[in-house]
Amino acid sequence: MPMPLEIDPPRLQRLTASCLDQRDIRLSVLRLDEINPLVFGNKWFKLKYNLLTSQEQGFSRLLSFGGAYSNHLMAVAAAGQQCGLETVGVVRGELVQPLNPVLQFAADRGMKLQGISRSLYRHKGSPEFHEALRSRWGDCYFIPEGGSNALGVKGCREIASLVSWELGARQRLLAMACGTGATMAGVIQGFSANVAIRLEILGVSVLKAPGYLSANVSHWLEAGKLTTEPSWRIDDDSHFGGYARSNPVLERFMSVFSEAHGIPLEPVYTGKLFWRLDQDIRSGRITPGTDIIALHTGGYIPVAGGLTR
Repeated sequence: MPMPLEIDPPRLQRLTASCLDQRDIRLSVLRLDEINPLVFGNKWFKLKYNLLTSQEQGFSRLLSFGGAYSNHLMAVAAAGQQCGLETVGVVRGELVQPLNPVLQFAADRGMKLQGISRSLYRHKGSPEFHEALRSRWGDCYFIPEGGSNALGVKGCREIASLVSWELGARQRLLAMACGTGATMAGVIQGFSANVAIRLEILGVSVLKAPGYLSANVSHWLEAGKLTTEPSWRIDDDSHFGGYARSNPVLERFMSVFSEAHGIPLEPVYTGKLFWRLDQDIRSGRITPGTDIIALHTGGYIPVAGGLTR
């Protein structure tokens, strides 16, 4: 069964800056944020096999979970509308009227929203809670928060096939922001068949939770039963205080970066990724002569759509 959502091939945007030239570093951005107007970035890959499986199993309704500013719920709502599927979003915390732009985006695309307490939300993965949700919403195909399940990881493997390196025997670094580790695990699995290239994969954690994402990625890799895998690591020091936290330093960096390169950034995911790369390039932690490809996974909200937090 073909994927019901079409995407455009992502372009690889080469960045120019004196700090790169001085260190003989080539930095390019794989613009996954441009592949689909509504279901973009890593969300498309995380949802791909979940959508296909829901259709194969005969479901007509998707149900998923997220916070009040969840880009995942936005993607599920948009995907459901485009695929002719009903959608339900279970939101952490009370629904406040008027809805914020993110939840309004989801509601405008037909998503039914249910706010629940934070204490109850902690049980979002339990069979008993799922049964209670079915009693209210009927039979649903459940997609976990963030689309982070085995099918989401499977979809993210395909990102590896979109990464194209320049010829030459230079060190290569592939970098991405991480919130659950599922995207990174999928990308690592995608490159596992080609460990001959000198490649390191860097995940920049957006969470104030040292060790959490490393454990998550390791879990998904163990589930994938890989015999080989490229070198990878998680940076736990670029969270700016935790998920969705920011400060004037990060805000200033994003403004300067976006003006210089014409690439939209936001403070939850992509801003922290490119700030980390900028720091590592300037400090010399990234070896001169390295080729870097950064995955622009779309970030928190579609800037082009005029949404702001």
